Amino acid sequence: MSRSVVSDPSITVEAIVADVRERGDAALAHWSNRLDGTSVERPERAVAYGDLPIEAVLAAARNVRTWHAAQRPRDLVLEVSPGVTLERRWTPLRSVGIYVPTGLVSSLVMTAVPAQEAGVERVVVCTPPRGAATVAAAAALLGVDEVWALGGAQAIAAMAYGTESIAPVDKIVGPGGGAVNAAKLLVSRDVAIDLPAGPSEVVVAADVGFDPVIIDQELAAQLEHGPDSRGHVVWVGDDLEAALEQVEAHAAEHVALLGPRAESLAGRIRNAGAVFVGPYAPVPAGDYATGGNHVLPTGGWARSTGGLGLESFMKCVTVQRVTEDGLARLAPTIEALAELEGLPAHRRTARR
Repeated sequence: MSRSVVSDPSITVEAIVADVRERGDAALAHWSNRLDGTSVERPERAVAYGDLPIEAVLAAARNVRTWHAAQRPRDLVLEVSPGVTLERRWTPLRSVGIYVPTGLVSSLVMTAVPAQEAGVERVVVCTPPRGAATVAAAAALLGVDEVWALGGAQAIAAMAYGTESIAPVDKIVGPGGGAVNAAKLLVSRDVAIDLPAGPSEVVVAADVGFDPVIIDQELAAQLEHGPDSRGHVVWVGDDLEAALEQVEAHAAEHVALLGPRAESLAGRIRNAGAVFVGPYAPVPAGDYATGGNHVLPTGGWARSTGGLGLESFMKCVTVQRVTEDGLARLAPTIEALAELEGLPAHRRTARR
């Protein structure tokens, strides 16, 4: 894990994470001062300041809460055979760390609101010092009070391993740039993460001859996230299968379908973080307002994982209950498989 975080190739994500893990607050101050231009002696809470479009933030939060509340997984109890009952019980995580890129209030909403809805007890936010006041103001509006003016790989390390000031969390979520995602992958050996939600990407699948102005709008909206953002156009003609194959090959974070032929592919696309159907469903509607989550897989991860949802802030516990008669019925299976695998102590548990 040797990704350089600045022009000096000797400063790597691995080095920063290791330093924070070893030296705690002192390392956080050092890297914040060096990389973010601060002059702190220890990590500092962000102070809420600045004007917010309060109604817009609250409207976005309402839709996010409504959509994610509907996703709550149900507990399951089933007698799979006489005397053998299994239970799958969902429970919220105790603590979650959220990374919010510079000034992106919408990303705070997309992560903090589902965490609250899931019932997470402690929500910790880290966001770069520049823009931290605005994020803190939005957090206060949402009822989140632990916001640190701390960015980059050092923030991820702090949430993963803890320091004198910041207690570690059970899971880290949220989008970020290359260094943040590299740090998330690095610490994932020790703490759960959501997914690598990195530089933005969009595939616009449009019917041949579709309005180029709308196509350009979709591309420009995603490319303005930064120089490493990516946009592609797939032209959809008579060969729908060929167009679908191209869309699937990109496995993009966002897919916009424009025109009747393109829109007909909506129900068949598997490799995408989120699919937006028709000219009145611009991708930024999902970024800000629909309630659908905008923390989505990038870099091809959409082939195997989806975006953030309520279950991202929960985990399931399996409870197994077996009666005396139930164990008697299971015993031949336990004994045969234990013998096959050479585990005599396992075999002996079948008879009580």
